[in-house]
Amino acid sequence: SWEVSGLVGSRLDGDQWIEGEKGSIDKQKYSKDSVFFRDGVRRIDFVLSYIDDKDDQRKQERRRVYESNLQKVGLELETEDKTESEDGKTYFVKIHAPWEVLATYADVLKIKVPFKVNDIPDNSEIPMNWLSTPFRLPEHIMNPEPDYFTAPFNKSKSDFFLIEDKETFFPPSTRNRIVYYILARCPYFKDECGDRDKKGIKRLLNNGTYTAAFPLHDSRYWTKSKDPNCESERFNLYKYWAKFFCFFKEQPLNLVRKYYGEKIGIYFAWLGFYTEMLFFAAVVGTICFVYGFLTYDDNEWSKEICSEEIGGNIVMCPLCDQKCTYWRLNITCNSSWQSHLFDNVATVFFAIFMGIWVTLFLEFWKRRQARLEYEWDLVDFEEEQQQLQLRPEYETKCTNRKLNRITQEMEPYLPITSKCARICLSGATVLLWVSIVSLVQFISYRLAVYASFASIMKNNTATNLDVVAPYVTPQLATSVTASCINFVIIMILNLLYERVAIKITDMEIPKTHLEYENKLTVKMFLFQFVNYYSSCFYVAFFKGKFVGYPGNYTYMFGSSKLRNEECEPGGCLIELTTQLVIVMTGKQVWGNIQEALVPWLMNWWGSRKARSHPESLYSRWEQDYDLQGFGQLGLFYEYLEMVIQFGFITLFVASFPLAPLLALINNIIEVRVDAWKLTTQFRRPVAAKAHSIGAWEEILGGMAVLSVVTNAFIVAFTSDMIPRLVYMYAYRTHDELNMKGYINNSLSVFNISHLFKNLQENEIPDVLLLCRYRDYRYPPDDKKRYEHNMQFWHILAAKLAFIIIMEHVVFMVKFFVAWMIPDVPSDVRARVKRELSMHAESLRHLTLNVCCIFMISHSLCSNCGVEDDQKFGLKKDKILYTVCQPESFLMF
Repeated sequence: SWEVSGLVGSRLDGDQWIEGEKGSIDKQKYSKDSVFFRDGVRRIDFVLSYIDDKDDQRKQERRRVYESNLQKVGLELETEDKTESEDGKTYFVKIHAPWEVLATYADVLKIKVPFKVNDIPDNSEIPMNWLSTPFRLPEHIMNPEPDYFTAPFNKSKSDFFLIEDKETFFPPSTRNRIVYYILARCPYFKDECGDRDKKGIKRLLNNGTYTAAFPLHDSRYWTKSKDPNCESERFNLYKYWAKFFCFFKEQPLNLVRKYYGEKIGIYFAWLGFYTEMLFFAAVVGTICFVYGFLTYDDNEWSKEICSEEIGGNIVMCPLCDQKCTYWRLNITCNSSWQSHLFDNVATVFFAIFMGIWVTLFLEFWKRRQARLEYEWDLVDFEEEQQQLQLRPEYETKCTNRKLNRITQEMEPYLPITSKCARICLSGATVLLWVSIVSLVQFISYRLAVYASFASIMKNNTATNLDVVAPYVTPQLATSVTASCINFVIIMILNLLYERVAIKITDMEIPKTHLEYENKLTVKMFLFQFVNYYSSCFYVAFFKGKFVGYPGNYTYMFGSSKLRNEECEPGGCLIELTTQLVIVMTGKQVWGNIQEALVPWLMNWWGSRKARSHPESLYSRWEQDYDLQGFGQLGLFYEYLEMVIQFGFITLFVASFPLAPLLALINNIIEVRVDAWKLTTQFRRPVAAKAHSIGAWEEILGGMAVLSVVTNAFIVAFTSDMIPRLVYMYAYRTHDELNMKGYINNSLSVFNISHLFKNLQENEIPDVLLLCRYRDYRYPPDDKKRYEHNMQFWHILAAKLAFIIIMEHVVFMVKFFVAWMIPDVPSDVRARVKRELSMHAESLRHLTLNVCCIFMISHSLCSNCGVEDDQKFGLKKDKILYTVCQPESFLMF
């Protein structure tokens, strides 16, 4: 039932208050920037806004019924007329939750509250603690609340908890969470049969009955509130957290959690921890890059490519059939030198290091997360989320009912046949769209490469090889141009499949908010994974691997126009590096600009009328109404952005050791951009709990395992590390242990006369008899001509051996590290046990004290009876529970 006996709401009627529990109160003048009702006492916990359309009777009736039901629950409402608003057409309904409502639903939601001051000493002394002084924030900002032992609130045992002031016992974030829980389940329409209710503020927002529903910020972000009873936590967050010049300061996570709730707090905790761990990866990656730079002059194969005597005399076969001509090897001189910066011995070390780093990151995050779970009262939260907080959409769409064995109450459920059918249809749709996105990405990348390569080669085509400009590098220019085109296509596809993922998830009708977010997370990540990484996977593992040889090239889909692409003599690694840098950097720069600029411009445009109003006429609810709504999926997109970045720095990091450095710089900016926009550009989100980062944790773990495999394959098959080592130790023709002669050894020979029948005579220069191509095959004068030689099989065996050894070594270290580092710190485990022990002990003492009072004040009988209990002022509905013991106590 939505009725609560003994509670009377009050509404504003003109300039007078309707008489309620507190009697009649005159309308008083007060600051419109206040977060309290007009009486200056009752706090505004939530605000609803609407534009009254007198011609739409249905919306008026919905609002009347809905607000009436809210009052029956016990919420108190106060309406601001449209004449009081700055646009002259918007009504604002302010909602206050009195103590009885808060206590009732805090009991229902099992919200943990303090019952005893924490008596465990904090012995976490940090050696040389003075070094961290420049990075610290004031203590009242870092720890805005004392440390308490907490327990789930029980309304019938309210004396057990540390309640000093009922008005401030529940913080504003908890108050708005409770109110939203009521708003999401309050009915606004009952059908004629009376068995199905239409309910929830979300549906009222969707059908336009209300235009917005939001909790209030407690002050303006640039100045403190004039009301001394207001905390002004928003101002503190902006001053110490959201300003960019605080980028080197620690984050006030406890204040973030107190103001925005645990779900947003744990996101910023994860983002901050991820950024801290990136520092170590960035340092090692930079050292590896510097090593490649310092060994620049030792690069023998690049010297041979750039040499006029060697690279200038090697004529290469065409890289495509129609637009391409023969070319000299020395035009790839620049790209060869650039490739050495990333393709050197340090690449192997860094790939192994990142495999271990990602394990340390995940394991240490689990420990950090376990500590936050205890400190933020999130232990055993998942069960609460699953059992109590059903999605209103689930309750509305599921007409069948069954008994919940845990709560012993009838609840809606989705039949197993319907559930299986929806899951199968959803899975098939996801696979179809993943295939479509993969195909589109592959075709778009091929077309981008073809278009850019053709345009560049158009100016360099000549029958005389000597006129080719020596400073032009068509392969590198092609890679850059194609990567830029591919990035634009990626951003366009984003707009399409995001809507598809939401539609598919809605079709499945998830039961809880947690289940909905997890399902949407998996789908969105699959689409993003394919969209962002397809071109990188293609360049790393497919391009140049199945091309055949001159006269017998391999064509895709049997088409004579879709010849498989080749890598340049320097290898595909530099092209993979280019693709990774452009897509990763472009996404990060565009993401930060979009996150900061778009909400600022929309808020600037939306509040242009109010900017000319004096502060006294621009109320707190109107200020927040003009801001952007954060939305249910606002935090989801923040996680998705960071996880995609995580994939770039782990899956393909062997090709670009500076990727962690770029990610570190971006994340330092990202933390402050997210804090700034959340504090200044968005309405205050409804506080929500989350005990972890959810499904993202499993996704990160899966990517960590996959990264070991991909980096091993990149070192083995994409870079030239293994062929060079095989040549150095097995195939060099001189006594010195160096790379002299490697280029000539790594290029096979093709006799153009074998292809003469397929070419026009004027296309073959007179001086051209042989051309070279990248492979290990027998020469044309051998009886096994153009077949793979023994060196090819030796290199293949070495590559496979390297992959097996590297994977086993890294996985063994990963599992050993994971085994050595417990997920929950020992001190946290002890604190949890201590809190449970103190809870039981305090409850036992409370019970014994009540029993002692009862024994003094009452006469007891052997069957736990009590006589004349009313004369001591006790009511029967206040009895907590009865326990019969040999002493026959009746406990209250």
